[in-house]
Amino acid sequence: MRKPRDPSTPLGRAYDAELKALTDKARQLRLRKQSQLGELVMATGADALSAEELAGALLAIATTSDSVKREAWRKRGAVFFSGKGNEAGHGAGDKPGGAAAGDDRPAPAAGQTGTQ
Repeated sequence: MRKPRDPSTPLGRAYDAELKALTDKARQLRLRKQSQLGELVMATGADALSAEELAGALLAIATTSDSVKREAWRKRGAVFFSGKGNEAGHGAGDKPGGAAAGDDRPAPAAGQTGTQ
């Protein structure tokens, strides 16, 4: 069985310093992720949505298990990040992603047609 650490010893202080450094690093990573997600919302034009609409859309996406939809969304995101589809978020039907109202299928990425 391990002995409990003693913060009054050099080893205990080193352990505390390392733990604090790791905690600070985790906090920085969380803040960076939060900032990047906010930037992503703005870059896609989703900041024009109400918080309720955006939350509802994200909840629907997070709970979708349809692998075809998820793969289409992934491909569309890859096009967006490659810089070839920066307008991909603005399309037909005034819905984010360019899908027409009542259409659950993901819209084709910028430069692609809906047929294959």
